[in-house]
Amino acid sequence: MQTYPVDMSMKPDVKAFFDAATNTISYVISDPKTKACAVVDSVMDIDYASGRITHDHADRIVDHITSNGLTLEWIIETHVHADHLSGAPYLQEKLGGKIGISARIMEVQETFGKIFNEGTDFQRDGSQFDALFQDGDRYKVGEVDAFVIATPGHTPACMVHVMGNAAFVGDTMFMPDGGSARADFPGGNADELYDSIQKVLTLPDEMRLFMCHDYAPNGRDIAWETTVADEKADNIHVGGGVTRAAFVKLRSERDATLAMPKLIIPSLQVNMRAGEVPEDADGRPVLKVPVNQL
Repeated sequence: MQTYPVDMSMKPDVKAFFDAATNTISYVISDPKTKACAVVDSVMDIDYASGRITHDHADRIVDHITSNGLTLEWIIETHVHADHLSGAPYLQEKLGGKIGISARIMEVQETFGKIFNEGTDFQRDGSQFDALFQDGDRYKVGEVDAFVIATPGHTPACMVHVMGNAAFVGDTMFMPDGGSARADFPGGNADELYDSIQKVLTLPDEMRLFMCHDYAPNGRDIAWETTVADEKADNIHVGGGVTRAAFVKLRSERDATLAMPKLIIPSLQVNMRAGEVPEDADGRPVLKVPVNQL
């Protein structure tokens, strides 16, 4: 199993922002020394019934960054989310920074470009993003070393971003009592997801892991931070040395019972465009509803 260039002595500050409407946790990760920061998995608010978009969640992030004198360098998407809309362009307009995602975004764009009948005007080369990461790529947030681990399975373009002693796992896994994310979307694969989780679990036991979602199983309070050691010991889907066959069986059977996320239609159209809302021929923001395609 591959090992990764971890420097656990680097301890960035992490501020979490929970969005109750989508059970999403966004993060501002900052270098205490330089005041540089990154945002991971931001949210843009939508009232789907009325078709109205607002930026209350993103404004909380903007307020935190400005009030603490931080400089936004990176706006990271761990994957193309199917359950919330990205606030990346809004943050970039307000504060700057580069929007980054896995280079396998092109596969997602190709798949959903067809489903939404986007035509030739929709670019499927990832050019909507400022940076396309390959497995193992390294970058910095101020002086904090960061690198990426490709973790396909939930989607082809899933990535874990490790910044010092903190790793942001997207939907690759949940809190120990939440298990793992579904693998039945187009391009998902339970076998790949198992392998990806095993890669994450090779990180140091004391590595802080930060979730993209939490659904408070069994009525507990919302939580978003755990460790590699806790996941290895207690994760209900992969902890304690669960085999690949057992995981794939469990994941496949569970996925067959799950409904589609309520925001999947707008989320995919927006997020595969780096958070931009598509427009019609007259330049008006508009979303499509494909029938019998998902």
